[in-house]
Amino acid sequence: MKFEDSKTLKEIADFLGCEFEGSENHLIHGVNEIHRVSIGDIVFVDHPKYYEKALNSAATTILIDKRVDCPDGKALLISKNPFNDFNRLTKHYRPFSKWTKAISDSAIIGDNTMIHPNVSIGHRVTIGNNCMIHAGVVLMDGCQIGNNVTIQSNTTIGTSAFYYQKKNSSYNRLHTCGYVIIEDFVEIGALCSIDAGVTATTVIGAGSKLDNQVHIGHDTIIGKNCLFAAQVGVAGCVEIEDNVTLWGQVGVPANRKIGEGVTVLGQSGVLKDLESGKTYFGSPADEARIKYRELALLKKLPTIIENL
Repeated sequence: MKFEDSKTLKEIADFLGCEFEGSENHLIHGVNEIHRVSIGDIVFVDHPKYYEKALNSAATTILIDKRVDCPDGKALLISKNPFNDFNRLTKHYRPFSKWTKAISDSAIIGDNTMIHPNVSIGHRVTIGNNCMIHAGVVLMDGCQIGNNVTIQSNTTIGTSAFYYQKKNSSYNRLHTCGYVIIEDFVEIGALCSIDAGVTATTVIGAGSKLDNQVHIGHDTIIGKNCLFAAQVGVAGCVEIEDNVTLWGQVGVPANRKIGEGVTVLGQSGVLKDLESGKTYFGSPADEARIKYRELALLKKLPTIIENL
């Protein structure tokens, strides 16, 4: 999430009521969680296990719960509760805005685009030309839909990210203030759900096709001309390159990378990064030829045991 105007370190520290380390005129351009930070961002960290990752990330301001050595060119905001203060920042600079009608006055809808009954379109949504938005679709705030896009009935795009911090016996949600970008010539089936980025964007690349009941998690980036069959589930912060095929009920956990041209066969579980141009199968998924060999050997196991 980028600010409309850059803020100084002192401005943010005064707003949060916390101490800081660094020049009071140190500029801050936005806030992002650790997976999508860039130069000029604030990132939060509240556990020593992740201090080094946050301090060495692209972020130039670190919202942290302890005073530590500050890397050159960066600044610290010392907070009693970085998670809560991060939420205070995102809620203040990109607050929730109530919907009062089915299609927001701020929505922009392109030429020759058909909007069917019972569609809900939030604030600052843009939809390109020659799109087909079927009945019951919900487009949450800030969604950007390209040209020649089809979205089937009862799909929701831009839902809140599944991102929580566990404290004691309860879970605290990180406020979602990111968006979804759907590029040109994408087709999305019925009953799909695509989460918004927590603070950045979830992207579905041009020409990609999603079958019914597909879920895409927050901040995931899907390349061009990908094909996902029914009931595929992709978690947050996954990177999927161009021309990837995921067959039915494939599951991909967070922070994985799938290379260009990969095919993952049905009901596989992707537990590691996958190299480009290969076919994978199984749970945990491995190259299909290796998995088939393992299955063949397993069939011989009873005979081997009997002969011991």
